[in-house]
Amino acid sequence: MYDYLIVGAGLYGAVFAHEATKRGKTCLVIEKRGHIAGNIYTENIEGINVHKYGAHIFHTSDRGIWGYINGFAEFNNYVNQPVARYKNECYNLPFNMNTFTKMWPDVFTPDEAKKRIEEERRESYKENPANLEEQAINLVGKTIYEKLIKGYTGKQWGRACTELPAFIIKRLPVRFIFDNNYFNDRYQGIPIGGYTAVVEKMLEGCEVRLNTDFFDDKENYLACAKTVVYTGAIDRFYDYRFGALEYRSVRFETEVLDTDNFQGNAVINYTDTETPFTRIIEHKHFEFGTQPKTVISREYSSAWKLGDEPYYPVNDEKNGKLYLQYKELADKEPRVIFGGRLGQYKYYDMHNVIREALNEAHRQLD
Repeated sequence: MYDYLIVGAGLYGAVFAHEATKRGKTCLVIEKRGHIAGNIYTENIEGINVHKYGAHIFHTSDRGIWGYINGFAEFNNYVNQPVARYKNECYNLPFNMNTFTKMWPDVFTPDEAKKRIEEERRESYKENPANLEEQAINLVGKTIYEKLIKGYTGKQWGRACTELPAFIIKRLPVRFIFDNNYFNDRYQGIPIGGYTAVVEKMLEGCEVRLNTDFFDDKENYLACAKTVVYTGAIDRFYDYRFGALEYRSVRFETEVLDTDNFQGNAVINYTDTETPFTRIIEHKHFEFGTQPKTVISREYSSAWKLGDEPYYPVNDEKNGKLYLQYKELADKEPRVIFGGRLGQYKYYDMHNVIREALNEAHRQLD
């Protein structure tokens, strides 16, 4: 019998497995996919580490977490500075003085930018915004909303902004300085050599079985270890007893191009409604690549159905209540730990996944 069965070889499971193995525990890690690393998996194509499940930029202001992840890889000094393309216009993100001076040719100073945004906010202000459109215009005015929010958000959610609840956009980052650093965290970068190599190091000393679905033999897997760390979907664990939780999904069209530089930036968002994809990722720019070819991925947001890869939890009131029903069951499991994005039905950035996994490891192991 193993000390721990870890269901899922993504970041949460790998961190927990590493900590348990370090303390002399035996771990079996099973993964239904044919590779480790979950959604941070990177595959080398044409000498480029391709983020197979979308762009993953590591960022944190937590020195301890930064030190921890640097124990598994050397990180470069990549800073996330995405660009938004609206038809034939390009704007810097997040909204900052570079954005405003391009959007309004007569705006040059922070005071002028604040004045212009405030004028637009007042023109259309709604005391009690009824939908996302009204809320966004309340925050940043009509021009920024029309060019940089409306189309992109509608594609992300598969619904017009007038049909989305206002609470989805509680705030929008607006900077009145010339600063394109999206995350603005103290520590930021990409692991040299890709994320897969990071997870490989974390899983050293563990038994790992790929192409192995927990649900093909659930009862025997539950019986093979003293404790189970489950990082799959919590509703699937309980056979959707109360119904299925909702997600948004993403699909990618990845292409090798015979050019050394397709778009000049790692991430360009397409914010108009006519372009069907939400963004193009050019993977080589994450690691300042100089390869003769390039690899791009067009990213399409899509509706999710059972069997699709779940990406983003739909954290509305209905799904929140449904999750709490499953959590009540999970809290009564004496031998099962539910962790990660799917196990806790919560979107986590990578540094938060690591923190959660470390905290749980300390509770279980120390």
